[in-house]
This record gives sequence, structure tokens and C-alpha cells, in this order.
Amino acid sequence: MLDRFREKRSLRLITALVVGLLFGFLLQKGGATEYEVLVNQLLLRDFTVLKIIFSAIVVGSLGFQIVVRAGIADPSIKPFKPKPIIVGGLIFGAGFALLGYCPGTLAGAVGTGSIHALLGAAGMVAGASAFANLYPRINNFIEKGNRGRLTIPEVLKVEVGLTLLIVDLLLIVIMALIEINNL
Repeated sequence: MLDRFREKRSLRLITALVVGLLFGFLLQKGGATEYEVLVNQLLLRDFTVLKIIFSAIVVGSLGFQIVVRAGIADPSIKPFKPKPIIVGGLIFGAGFALLGYCPGTLAGAVGTGSIHALLGAAGMVAGASAFANLYPRINNFIEKGNRGRLTIPEVLKVEVGLTLLIVDLLLIVIMALIEINNL
């Protein structure tokens, strides 16, 4: 039994490594690891990154549904905690605006040899370490307002497949409009 668990865990780790490397490669090829592209996205001048994100959501959501329905993966729905999500989003946004990278593009930029991205990665590790050390003291804030495990289909009382179809079609339409308007 333990051998089967280790085998399954190893397969998941190898799969995650391959997918992560492929994702980083595609980010780099799409230009999403270039500082100027990211800053121009924040300034609403270049929507390359938005198109990459939307494409990843469409492909990833479809792929995830396929592996869930095939029984290969189980969805792990995390509890909805609005307060820490808002605080975390503000910290994430501030870091993105100051550094010009999000965690995924930062990792890709480090992989291309960017020194300022490497310094940003050190800051990200320091921030994660600070959070881990502060966690026991802020746990009450994090848990307060816990709304439980909510999903968009549950809230809207709509089938998961229909929700996925609507969201993916909406993202595809937005990407098409961006392309038509040469943004």
C-alpha cells in the first residue's frame, strides 16, 4: 500500500514538474517574462499577458475537468475567506505593481537570467517566510468570516459544465475583441 502511495506521489510530482516547465517555457515564448510587456499590461497598453492568462484559464479549466471526470484528479475546493483574500490580493497587486512580475512570470524571468527578477524572488521567499512566522498570530483573522467551500456553480445553482462553457466562451469573446481592436 505504501509503495503504491509513493508511486502515485512520484507520478504527480513528475507531472507537476513537466507541466511547470512547459508553462514557464510558454510564458517565456509568449513574452510574459519580459518586464516591459508586464508593465505595459499594468498600464493597459499591451494585453499580451491578459490573452495568455485567459488562454491558460480556458485550456486549464477544460483539461482539469477532463482529468476530474476521468478519475485521475480530485478537486480540492478551499474555503471562501473574503478578508484574507482581499488583503492577500492587495499585497499581491502592490508587489506586482512595484516589481512588474507576478509569481509565475517572476519564475520564468528568473529562468531567463533576470537579476532583478531574482531579487524579487528573494523578496517573495522572505514574504512567504514572514507569513509563515506570523500565521499563528493572524490565524483568527484568517478564519473569521470563513464561508465554507463555495463554488460558482453552487452559488448560481448551475451545472459545472454549463458554468465552464459560459466562462470559457466569455473569455474567448474577450480575447477576440482584443485582437479585433489590436490591443
